[in-house]
Amino acid sequence: MAWNRHLVAFYRKRDRRGSLHDHGVPKNRSVPLLAVGHSCVDFYQGAVPALVPFLVAERSLDYAAAAGIVLAASLLSSVVQPLFGALTDRWPLPWLLPVSTAVAGAGIALSGVGASYPAALAAVALSGVGVAAYHPEAARAARRASRGSHTAMGWFSLGGNIGFAAAPLVVTPVVAMGGLQASPLLALPAAAGALLSAAAVRADRGASADAARTGPAAAADDVRSFVRLSLAVVLRSIVFTGLSSFIALHAAQRTGGGETAGAVALFILFAGGAAGTVLGGAAAARWGRVRCVRWSYLAAVPAVAGVVLAPGPAVFVFAALVAVALYIPFSLQVTLGQDYLPTRVGTAGGVTLGLTVSIGGIGGPVIGAAADAASLTAALAPLAVLPALGWLLVRGLPEPAAGSGR
Repeated sequence: MAWNRHLVAFYRKRDRRGSLHDHGVPKNRSVPLLAVGHSCVDFYQGAVPALVPFLVAERSLDYAAAAGIVLAASLLSSVVQPLFGALTDRWPLPWLLPVSTAVAGAGIALSGVGASYPAALAAVALSGVGVAAYHPEAARAARRASRGSHTAMGWFSLGGNIGFAAAPLVVTPVVAMGGLQASPLLALPAAAGALLSAAAVRADRGASADAARTGPAAAADDVRSFVRLSLAVVLRSIVFTGLSSFIALHAAQRTGGGETAGAVALFILFAGGAAGTVLGGAAAARWGRVRCVRWSYLAAVPAVAGVVLAPGPAVFVFAALVAVALYIPFSLQVTLGQDYLPTRVGTAGGVTLGLTVSIGGIGGPVIGAAADAASLTAALAPLAVLPALGWLLVRGLPEPAAGSGR
């Protein structure tokens, strides 16, 4: 992939003094491997909603059954992630990376093969378990391999964002041409991701041994700060989930541009999120993570209000601003959570990457019900308040000393 070549080249840059700091990235080639592997895994999170229309059409599913497919993947994956995080805190499980990638791909590959709804449900649930097993150990490995570089963690997170966004672009033509029986072809990204993850494990093995010999002892857990951060992540997730679910309809209404305007707004939201993820790592290297998280939550308040209230094409501008504001803290919150719980890094990664996102997803049905009762604009308006509440939660958080995890 072209972006991976640029990523590897970026990692090799040194600062003017010849050492590698947050302006560059440590010379550990497992970081770009993990970033691309993360892309391959999160491809299967984006594949589920892309498959739903085909399952509805070919299997004659109703909306409740279709919602069950999405729920089987997303909710199960998010809830189980902290459990895998707790396991990786007790025992190092690097083999989980290639195995969980293969499981995630196998589930989606099998989802279109069986003729029954329970078979499809079980296959998608299996994929969700694979995704859940991957993230805590991968977040730990990326944190360790980056040696505390916020920029590197930003690229690792960006890999997942790219995989999620690319899934509909791959799934739709494959299944449109071959039907659900072509779903086994969707295992190819998992095969590539498993190989990349295995290579990353081998590349990181020496670094892990060095860290075990020379790394400092873990500090005490700061549970209070971790809980406050997690609550803020939930609020951020509610805002982003709500906007991503309804911004296409909202933009179509505000601009009068129909489905095209809605598609443009959704693309801007996802593209801006990718830009914000990278920008967050670079900004944290200069100003610190907590300060960047605080600024981003504060900036999200007028940005969300602009999306909701701006007339005409201005909604596209505010969509870009809100995406950047909401995604600047994305990878920073993962590493902050790990540093607040240095003795339970896997659990921290499972909560910040999984459980909080699942809880945040409950906002979608609430917004939909409010829109049915009043209007979509009125239903989206309260979202502007949530980043302000998040700012209050993170306002007094301490900046912990960066650690590398176990």
